[in-house]
Amino acid sequence: MKLKKQVTVCGGAIFCVAVFSLYLMLDRVQHDPARRQSAGNFPRSQISVLQNRIEQLEQLLEENHQIISHIKDSVLELTDTGAISPSGHLPFRSANGSWVLPFDDRPTFLSVKPLDCQFALGRRSQTDLQMLDVYSLLSFDNVDGGVWKQGFEITYEPNEWDDEPLQVFVVPHSHNDPGWIKTFDKYYSDQTQHIFNNLVVKLAEDPRRKFIWSEISFFAKWWESADVHKQEAMRKLILSGQLEIVTGGWVMTDEANAHYSAMIDQLIEGHQWLEKNLGVSPRSGWAVDPFGHSATMPYLLKRANMSSMLIQRVHYSIKKHFAATRSLEFMWRQAWDIESGTDMFCHMMPFYSYDVPHTCGPDPKICCQFDFKRLPGSRVNCPWKVPPRAITDANVAERAGVLLDQYRKKSKLFRSKVLLVPLGDDFRYDKALEWDQQYFNYQKLFDYMNSHPEMHVKAQFATLTDYFNAVYKANGVAPGTRPPDYPVLSGDFFTYADREDHYWSGYYTSRPFYKNLDRVLESHLRGAEILYSLAVAHVRRAGLEGRYPVSDYSLLTDARRNIGLFQHHDAITGTAKEAVVIDYGNRFLNKMIINAAHFLVIKNKDIYRFYQTEPFLETVRNSLDFSKNTIFFLFLRYLVLFNPIEQERLCVVTMLVNSARVRVLTEDGQTLPVQLSAQWVSAASFMARLPALGLAVFHLYDSADAPMMLRSDTLLRIPGRGQSIRGLDPLIRRKDDPQEVRVQIQFLTYGTRPSKDKSGAYLFLPDGNAKPYSQREAPIVRVVEGPLFAEVVAHYQHFQQTVRVHNVPGIDGLSLDITTMVDIRDQNNKELAMRLVTDIQSGDTFYTDLNGFQIQPCRYFQKLPLQANFYPMPAMAYIQDSQYRLTLHTAQALGVSSLASGQLEVILDRRLMQDDNRGLGQGLKDNKRTANRFRLLLERRSNSGKPVDSRPVSFPSLLSHMTSTILNHEVLALPVLPRKHGVPPMRTFAPLAGTLPCDFHLLNLRSIQSQDTHSPSPYTALLLHRLGLDCGLEAQNPGFNCTTTQGQLSISGLFRGLDLQLLQPMSLSLMHSQPPLSNDSSINLEPMEISAYKLKLC
Repeated sequence: MKLKKQVTVCGGAIFCVAVFSLYLMLDRVQHDPARRQSAGNFPRSQISVLQNRIEQLEQLLEENHQIISHIKDSVLELTDTGAISPSGHLPFRSANGSWVLPFDDRPTFLSVKPLDCQFALGRRSQTDLQMLDVYSLLSFDNVDGGVWKQGFEITYEPNEWDDEPLQVFVVPHSHNDPGWIKTFDKYYSDQTQHIFNNLVVKLAEDPRRKFIWSEISFFAKWWESADVHKQEAMRKLILSGQLEIVTGGWVMTDEANAHYSAMIDQLIEGHQWLEKNLGVSPRSGWAVDPFGHSATMPYLLKRANMSSMLIQRVHYSIKKHFAATRSLEFMWRQAWDIESGTDMFCHMMPFYSYDVPHTCGPDPKICCQFDFKRLPGSRVNCPWKVPPRAITDANVAERAGVLLDQYRKKSKLFRSKVLLVPLGDDFRYDKALEWDQQYFNYQKLFDYMNSHPEMHVKAQFATLTDYFNAVYKANGVAPGTRPPDYPVLSGDFFTYADREDHYWSGYYTSRPFYKNLDRVLESHLRGAEILYSLAVAHVRRAGLEGRYPVSDYSLLTDARRNIGLFQHHDAITGTAKEAVVIDYGNRFLNKMIINAAHFLVIKNKDIYRFYQTEPFLETVRNSLDFSKNTIFFLFLRYLVLFNPIEQERLCVVTMLVNSARVRVLTEDGQTLPVQLSAQWVSAASFMARLPALGLAVFHLYDSADAPMMLRSDTLLRIPGRGQSIRGLDPLIRRKDDPQEVRVQIQFLTYGTRPSKDKSGAYLFLPDGNAKPYSQREAPIVRVVEGPLFAEVVAHYQHFQQTVRVHNVPGIDGLSLDITTMVDIRDQNNKELAMRLVTDIQSGDTFYTDLNGFQIQPCRYFQKLPLQANFYPMPAMAYIQDSQYRLTLHTAQALGVSSLASGQLEVILDRRLMQDDNRGLGQGLKDNKRTANRFRLLLERRSNSGKPVDSRPVSFPSLLSHMTSTILNHEVLALPVLPRKHGVPPMRTFAPLAGTLPCDFHLLNLRSIQSQDTHSPSPYTALLLHRLGLDCGLEAQNPGFNCTTTQGQLSISGLFRGLDLQLLQPMSLSLMHSQPPLSNDSSINLEPMEISAYKLKLC
């Protein structure tokens, strides 16, 4: 009762102070002479100021209402649990068995403005093609189409081009994978460098010759080794338009597994390199090899100031349908776009592949005859047994006629009389002979066609943008503008099938160890970027450039490029010959984070010194395999914790320690509750509140007097013989909801079909429905319970599952923490799946994310094979009905489906003994012990009973966005190393002077390059994403002060201790700038908008 009175009095005091503060602010607004104006004569600016003040007062009132509600709830909770400590100490276990923690004296609130919820409820733009509707329409019957096996017979009238000749743009290209069958370096030394060396010679021989290039990772490597003359020759070819850089990313990124932040990073890296070395900016996107295409990509390219794009790997039935309706060129619009601001002109290649036999027209037997690398005597021949013939005066007329027939047939699939014909394949043009074979023979064909008016054709070599510009000109519109009557499309192009029932859904999970590692390193890279940018800004302000290792910038560049390389569509996909190992990038990131954190937490910057051989901090290796973790030896040790997210964070931090007597103090000496668990060694867990993007200092030491240290209760169940196996079958219930939702976690296995075609790195070809996972003995189960968390760990033969609940206010305590440690190295042709079975009435609809950026509704189609109903899940998937939404958040990309109402199923790992005949030449046999990490979030609809929205767009709740963020950006522990002369005074580093609106995600704070490769320019790029929110789910207290501002943010006062000297809007890849804004301007972002700004902080 005493505690209750104390809390009540404290709450009343806060309320009185809040009300008095509001009174003073209102009085100041009303009586300040500077604000008084004669009645009816207020200047418009003064009215605006007054309106802003009133809005601020309304927000303050709302926030105080939230605070009082929080206090009231805390008092009621203490009363309801019978929380009366027998000893008067906290924490303690209440009468009903729950733990009571020390009262958090920092009340928090959630205040989302109603207008910020309207976006998810508003009308949507009507599109001509919505991909879910297209899937519902098609029969996917795969009828033999004749010479175009997956299509249909194409006919035309000879006089169709009499009034308007056919324009043919032949675009030579070479697709270079930065790692697939060979490593990146091996490909470069064996083939790619020769392509570049031949290019600078062969294009210069004839100004009519053209070529396109995409992957800047290879281009940069060649440039660095080329002499000045070759560099100048290359620059001349680009400036003259003979060579075009398309897309210009560091790689041709995967679009299924890659996270949008990493997709942006690799695009920036490529574009920054181009700007620095060549001064050119790409105008068109080129993606011929990613295995399916995401709607995220056109948005990113549009924000990077490109106007057109090309895609290739799309389901053959969709290609056939689009070809039949002449919809292969369309405006690709985001599903949430109300009008047309996100429209991107897109060209879909119509045939099977991007190689020469499948690009000149519908008949590959004929097109192969015009791939002059396959002339008799070459190592490469035509599978159709009819080889090419060199073009001579004797055969040019006949050959030109045959080729023109294919061009005309292909052109019938499009709406303009402008035709694109790519001419290339993987690693083509590495020999000088091929340059001569292709260019000489085609030029003879072009010359003949162009000199015979009766053929009504104009053919030429071209770049990709040459083609797009001709399409726009033919339709009388500006580049990037919708031509008349061209369709508008929304949706994505997953899951890809290239033939029969061969669906490429296996690579969504292949090599999950590397998918998980990639996501961890992406978070570390972002953390290093932010800390480095802040440290350099503060160093410059303090005039300490000579003491700080600004040259770490070159390490940052290396890390950017290493992680960018892994976004390649044969790396993160798990489809390379040997998975591209990126561990070597990790040490660069750790070093940079340590160096930046060292400077930022030192209280007195005058005594700061950097010594290369004496690091101030170290990083802790964290793994669920506790035997391999870093042990923290207690002896007056200090610990720095880095919170990489843009909001304050209340979370549980666990350290392995060498003592069972642990005391943890905050910077100001407050003792924190510690939960001690027995693993292989002692694990000390404590609750920490960390500043946004900041560093907090804690003191850990071995103390016999540790009143707030409590040992966990541990129960170990070892099965006896004959016991049956039962999976985890929890009933999930929210504290404020009496209704329970059944969620059973099942484990299953898929085999592969016994026929010739089997599952491999790309394909998922199961032998039927999944079978329940079974083993002879029941699992060993360990139950741990304590004041901060409780968990159940079940040990199976091939996996170990941990389900943990945190007893922490806010985000950490509102979802289940699930980790499945998988090891199937002793299995053959098996795939392990985890299935959630619930009583949610979700029907045949479920939702997955595209690249962590947006949500894509999916539907289970019985007319499609099982493997066709799996989709990529880079960040989350959910099912819902009129009452509940259940979201599975993931820390690594995996394949997901919902094969029945109320179910979500995830493929955890795949071990396959054979190749699937897609060029890799091996199976998946290099499995590693892999931790798959999830968060399971149950949310109740605030308007239960309302039918679930069936529109082709959906959004996570604010809580769901935050849950995904904390899962993918873990707190980084940085122990302070012991020093001979003691540790200098440290203090918490809280870089933000205010709070970011909680529907803003700070994608990055990235130092911008200078001409010096070892140090950055004085400028920093700020990348922001305003999230789209579903407010129809009941809001929960996030554990920090959360408000929205209708998309407005003031940058000038955002960073504590730094002045803003430049605020300039930029394109997404930082290549194109707009006029600078005044430094005190507020920026405004629409929901779902990603924007970039160039800042100068000092």
